[in-house]
Amino acid sequence: MRIGEFEIKEPLPALREPHVIASLTPWIDAGSVGSLSIERLERYMRADDLGGLVTPGKHFDFTRYRPVVYMEDGARKMRIPNADVRWAVGQGRHDFIFLHMLEPHANAEEYVDSVVEVIAQLGVKRFCRIGAMYDAVPHTRPLLLMGTLNGEPLDGVPGIDGNRRRPYQGPTSIMNLVGDRLSERGVENMMLMCRLPHYVELEADFAGRAKMLQALCEIYAFPSEYAASRRDTQQYARVTAEMQRNPQVKSLVERLESEYDRRSSRRAASRPEPKDLPPLPPSVEEFLGKLTGPSDEESA
Repeated sequence: MRIGEFEIKEPLPALREPHVIASLTPWIDAGSVGSLSIERLERYMRADDLGGLVTPGKHFDFTRYRPVVYMEDGARKMRIPNADVRWAVGQGRHDFIFLHMLEPHANAEEYVDSVVEVIAQLGVKRFCRIGAMYDAVPHTRPLLLMGTLNGEPLDGVPGIDGNRRRPYQGPTSIMNLVGDRLSERGVENMMLMCRLPHYVELEADFAGRAKMLQALCEIYAFPSEYAASRRDTQQYARVTAEMQRNPQVKSLVERLESEYDRRSSRRAASRPEPKDLPPLPPSVEEFLGKLTGPSDEESA
């Protein structure tokens, strides 16, 4: 079935009040938290392919999103970047659609319209975009997770800080139009955003993934094993070990801890937060080079 720029497999599954869980790469997917979380949900829930763009090269620059060559049964194959759509049966009253959105480089309006039409055609009740951003927070404190529902703070969910910072103004993603247009159609629009320490930029941040999955387990009553990870503390423990050997790094983290604790104790007062991140000393930049290399994918 052709829906806009997408080809969706037929027959369509009989979805029960489906919810979309979506990620957007590379915008607002620091540490690959959104995409890693969705990949784990797909693995545990045994998601099936539902479709993708017919001609992804119409929207994506393959010198920026590189195709991947791999071997299968002795044959050389190529995986082309696409906006993949998958689905899985939920354990409760909702089934799930997993959407891997990529930031478009061309024909963005057609791409946005097509994503909206696919979601509408599948009868989706909620669009939940998940991801992460870098912020002035210490790795030695619990990661913060912001959440909104239809633009309002998401309260009452353990692990989610519904308090919002002052309204953002500045460059953004054209893909934000997806949530806006779905809201106009009466689809719930949820956002979950993890705040990661800006001085530790990991390609795959497993602590951030664990935090995101814990929140999704609370919202959707997923089994707690979905969020369990052997690596969720190992990466930050390595940063701590390096920090103890570097006085400047330790001083930076101590300042961030003090600010984190102050904001935590006064969050109800909604104090404005600093616009700019604190600068990194040269010694911090040096030791970060040892920590931010590619991470091996965690085994299932």
